[in-house]
Amino acid sequence: MPFPAPSPLAENVPRRLDVLLEELAELGGQRNAIDGRVVEIAAEMERDELCGATGARSVTALVAWKLAASSANAHTITTVARRLKEFPRCAQGMREGRLSLDQVGVIAARGGEGSDEHYAELAAVATVNQLRTAVKLEPRPEPEPEREAEPDLRPSITRTSDDEGSCWRIKLPHHDAAKFDAALDSHRDALFAEWKSDHGDDEDALEIRPPLPTTGEAFMRLVEAGWDVEAARRPHGQHTTVVVHVDVEQRAAALHLGPALTEAERQYLTCDATCEVWFERDGEPIGAGRTTRQINRRLRRALEHRHRTCAVPGCGATRGLHAHHIVHWEDGGPTEMANLVLLCPYHHRLHHRGGITITGPADDLRVADSHGRLLSPGSLARPPTQPPPAVPPCLGPTGERAQWWWYQPFQPQPPPIHAGQA
Repeated sequence: MPFPAPSPLAENVPRRLDVLLEELAELGGQRNAIDGRVVEIAAEMERDELCGATGARSVTALVAWKLAASSANAHTITTVARRLKEFPRCAQGMREGRLSLDQVGVIAARGGEGSDEHYAELAAVATVNQLRTAVKLEPRPEPEPEREAEPDLRPSITRTSDDEGSCWRIKLPHHDAAKFDAALDSHRDALFAEWKSDHGDDEDALEIRPPLPTTGEAFMRLVEAGWDVEAARRPHGQHTTVVVHVDVEQRAAALHLGPALTEAERQYLTCDATCEVWFERDGEPIGAGRTTRQINRRLRRALEHRHRTCAVPGCGATRGLHAHHIVHWEDGGPTEMANLVLLCPYHHRLHHRGGITITGPADDLRVADSHGRLLSPGSLARPPTQPPPAVPPCLGPTGERAQWWWYQPFQPQPPPIHAGQA
């Protein structure tokens, strides 16, 4: 029986695969060399504290932003950068295209001091997972005996949720628990009194009247009562409002019954919606700040709907945001959408200290660093204009299964003993 002739495509599979693998090895070496240079740049920014001029909170955040990289990849880059001097051979392997960022990242994350030569030799033939196992086998110093921890008496709340609802677990010290029990009992008694007043003791209505109030309903009444009190007390209640006295002629400010403020602190506090301002002239009060400065709930929700993160490019914070006046309130800036943006507390303080500048209007916001350079919301990636690094192809690990019974883990050396300590 004659068999069909093999397809020409099938005959070319080995040759095509070799060509693709050769190109993959060449690209891998170039990528490793590029990652090596990226690590050096990150180390220079970390050493000279250059990231503060950009508005980024850390080198990790700056690398993730500008390279459009994941936070995990940016963390690996900065981990290697911070230990670059401790692992010169591994770093040289990256620059030459022989070792990958992931390989050196595993070593830099947990490798012991003085282990550079050991792991540089092992990384030439080991995969990332094998390096991770090797680092785990490295003996660690004996931990100091832990003292018996004192019990944590602070209140704590944990929450778990499912399709049916949420379960809250509250842990309180005894004195706080007694206060909570008393409040809960008070609201439960109030609910029961209201229920009894509405429905009475009519036995004929037993089948139609609602059931007795539960402890859960009493708890929700306690929450609602606290919420109503807070809503009525904000924003001018003494527990939530910072009072600032401002001299209208000298532009000097001080906290109520407190110290004087710097210009940056004065602008930051008077920009914050929870601050009450009293104007003075020659030490005498002449009036209070305009109530229109306050950011009401509807305006706050409109700001969050327009842009739910911090307005500084590369930040991405979504919690605890402040409503910031682009044209400052004390300079006559209106409290309206076109003059308001949301900033995280870090960048809000940084702006008032002069670290970054923010100009508007809000729909055409321009954020610049301390040197006047605009901060772009996009990454720095662009088409390359230089040739790729001239490094040999990366052949990668051998791919063999590790036999850990013969492996000798790195042994940390004890610190040298000086003559005076002998």
